[in-house]
Order: sequence, then C-alpha cells, then structure tokens
Amino acid sequence: MRRIIGIVLAVLLIGGVGAAVVAGREQDTSTATKTVRGVIGSEKAEFFSDPDVVKALSAKGFTVKTETAGSWAMEDLDLKGYDFAFPSSKAPADALAEKYRARQPLPRPFYSPLVVVAHRVAASVLAANGLATLDGGGGRGTLKMAEYLKAAEQDRTWQRLKGAERYAELTGAVYITSTDPLSSNSGALYLAAASYVAAGDRVAANSADVGRTAPLMRKLIGVQGAQQPSSDAAFRDFISGAGNPLVLVYEQQVASLLAQGQQVDDLTVLYPDTTTTSDHTVVPLTAEGRALGELLSSDPKLRALAARHGFRPQGDTGEFTAATAAHTTYLNQKLTGFHQAPVPASAVLHEMARRARG
Repeated sequence: MRRIIGIVLAVLLIGGVGAAVVAGREQDTSTATKTVRGVIGSEKAEFFSDPDVVKALSAKGFTVKTETAGSWAMEDLDLKGYDFAFPSSKAPADALAEKYRARQPLPRPFYSPLVVVAHRVAASVLAANGLATLDGGGGRGTLKMAEYLKAAEQDRTWQRLKGAERYAELTGAVYITSTDPLSSNSGALYLAAASYVAAGDRVAANSADVGRTAPLMRKLIGVQGAQQPSSDAAFRDFISGAGNPLVLVYEQQVASLLAQGQQVDDLTVLYPDTTTTSDHTVVPLTAEGRALGELLSSDPKLRALAARHGFRPQGDTGEFTAATAAHTTYLNQKLTGFHQAPVPASAVLHEMARRARG
C-alpha cells in the first residue's frame, strides 16, 4: 500500500516541557522591546518557530520563547516566571485561568476542528460498511460517529468488515488512535464528543452522567494500549506509516502538511459528523502575555500566518479559505453539515478521562 512519502516536518517535538523552541533564534531581534516566555501545545511549535512569524512578532516588539506540554499537563506545571500558557482549548485554559487568577475574557486567536486521518483503504472499507461516507475523490469524507461507537461497543474487528480481507494490514480491532486524555487536549475532546453521542446528544454534567458512558469510554481508550502524550507525536507516527490506520488529529496539522507541498496520496481526512472544536486559548500570566494574545488575535499579518499553518482565525473564515484554496480535496473549508458537541466542564472532563483510563 502506498504510504505518505517525502515528509520532513520542520520541528520534531514530543509533548512535555523540556525542549525549548526559541522563536527568534538565529533571527535579528534588534527591534524587539520585550521577551515573553510561554508554554504551548506541541501543535503550535511550528507556528512560533516559523521565521516569518518571528519577523512579524519582532516588528511588533516581541521575542517569544516557548516550551511544549500537553494542554492538560500544563495544570501540573509551575508557571512562575512565564508570561503565558497557550493550551489547545478552552477547558484547560479556564482551569489555568482560575488557578492563576487570569482576567477574563481570555484571548482566543484561532481554532481547529478534530478530524480522523485514515489510510485510503481503511477509509474505503469503513465507507463500504456504513461507518463513513466519502466525497468524490476519496481524499475526504465523514465519519458516522454513532455507527463507529456501535462498532466499538461490539468489539468489531476489521476481519468482520466486508472488503477488508483484501488488505493484510487491516487486522485486529477497529479503533481510532487518540492521545492520552489525562494530559492531552485532543484525547480529552475525543471523549467529550464520543460521550455526547453515546448519551443521545447530551453533554455530561455530573458524575452520574459520566458513569453512564464510562464502560464505552474505557473501551475506546483501553483498546489502544500505550498512548502518545501529544497530537504531534501521534500524527508523525501516522504519516510515517507506523501504527493504526485511523488516528485522531487536529485539522490544522493536516492543513499545515498540505501547505508544505507534501505528497499525500494515501490520505483520507474524515470529519466526524459530531465533533469538537479546539479553541486555542491564551492564558495571560502577565500584562505582556495578554498583549501577545491580543496581538495574535488582531494583527492581520499574524492571522494570515496562522491560516498558512492550518489554523482557522477567529471571526473570519475568509483567511482560512484563501490559505487552503488548493487543498479542498482533503479539507472541508465550510464545515457545513456537522454537529458541534458541547464540552463538559473541566472537572467533569477530568473525571471522564480518569475513568476512561481505568
């Protein structure tokens, strides 16, 4: 089977604070008037290390130094001395804002829906068995969440799906690889969407609600074995041809890859018909951190660069549409016909993740 080839990612990072990405390293920062430090989700590392982003920030008086961590893992870090935290969605951001008494509203510069990347043969088998639908060229489609969850509950294997017998690589349980929901935002949001669909389109509000879907959530996580701590690592595994043929990632990661001009013949992007959107939210810890968050939200140059890296800037769909015009074979620019699952409160989502992990 053809694999995605010719891929060289600009930054290879694994979630967890440790390796610092210095925005501005080897760049002329003589115009910068302030240096700000932050902890970010790994999916934003390439954005902050992009020389064009460095230049645009420097022109506005900023040198930005970043370290990566899982969005939920940020809550366990000592952020004294940092100017901002930049998790991948509102729930961990709100928890951090409460802990550090950050003033609301929090800047939300851009967002990205969660998608499932699939190898072409896997996507075609799912479609043949009513678990997905594919658009004309086969580069994108829709994952039917209710049908997928029913298959997971029944411990369905690829061998039980018609058409899979032609592909030796399709064996074992049918499941989506996700990140660790205790530390990673995408893994937690996967549970939020799955539990919402499993509960008949009801958002979990308390422990009793969590308990009703907990057995299925444990199946979704338990079948995966060891999980990656970040979506960056999971996506790199997929594009290298390793591991499971279905992987949950951010749409931004796919859009960024396409923008690099990489060959992706063996890729289908499945948009779950019920999904969650990841609102990348800045938690200002200092006045400088808030100024940076507001700049990322409002500056036209930085917004255009965010769209070039696959993010959807808040408030204007035109920037993302223009940046991804050449890639509609894989990307659903308008996101029409999809249902947005509400995300439970932070404490409820934490409990859901703990119980899913057993």
